[in-house]
Amino acid sequence: MNTPTPPASSEPVRLLIVDDDPLVRAGLTLMLGGGQGIDIVGEGADGNEVEELVERLRPDVVLMDIRMPVMDGLTATERLRRRPDAPEVVVLTTFHADEQVLRAIRAGAAGFVLKDTPPARIVDSVRRVAAGDPVLSPAVTRQLMARAAGGGQGDRADRTERARRRLGQLAEREQEVAVAVGRGGSNAEIAASLYLSVATVKTHVSRILAKLELNNRVQIALLVHDAGLLDTP
Repeated sequence: MNTPTPPASSEPVRLLIVDDDPLVRAGLTLMLGGGQGIDIVGEGADGNEVEELVERLRPDVVLMDIRMPVMDGLTATERLRRRPDAPEVVVLTTFHADEQVLRAIRAGAAGFVLKDTPPARIVDSVRRVAAGDPVLSPAVTRQLMARAAGGGQGDRADRTERARRRLGQLAEREQEVAVAVGRGGSNAEIAASLYLSVATVKTHVSRILAKLELNNRVQIALLVHDAGLLDTP
């Protein structure tokens, strides 16, 4: 399912690139810095540089490599997303459903792109995330959730109980919207299935994120999966 690209803002998206490989940084800068509504405001070579760079450069989005030698992108993402004014994070990886990608999503990353993704799609992903639209397809979300289901029976039972307790904070309609988000529905599809307006769905999603202290729709989907609510029709 493809979501239409958000319309270009009058202001370019401020992007910070963090990767330990100078050739990768140079390639990304060359590919992404040629207009297209993106302004590359800086580069970093390791996760331990991220917070200082964010404080100084104020990017809207950080394109972050997961595997770096001193501080990896996962730790950097976790630290960055604790900030009240944190920019969105898109992680760079070579794997579709890597365990570290899953942990980055749980830490608050808004999505991921593969390092061999065509430049136009990376640009699209950065713009989507800046507009508040996570860049994980339902198929990729299912892969990540399948990986999340790993672990012992006791771990899964504890995770299910915690997830259901958190979702219990929601009103009935909000729970229905949360499950629909977990199934990968767009706002329009959720609105049609639940006989709501798109604006009402957006309001419910915003309330769900606020009540559960989540960062994005992917985290809603993972929580619904943990609660076992995608196993029923």
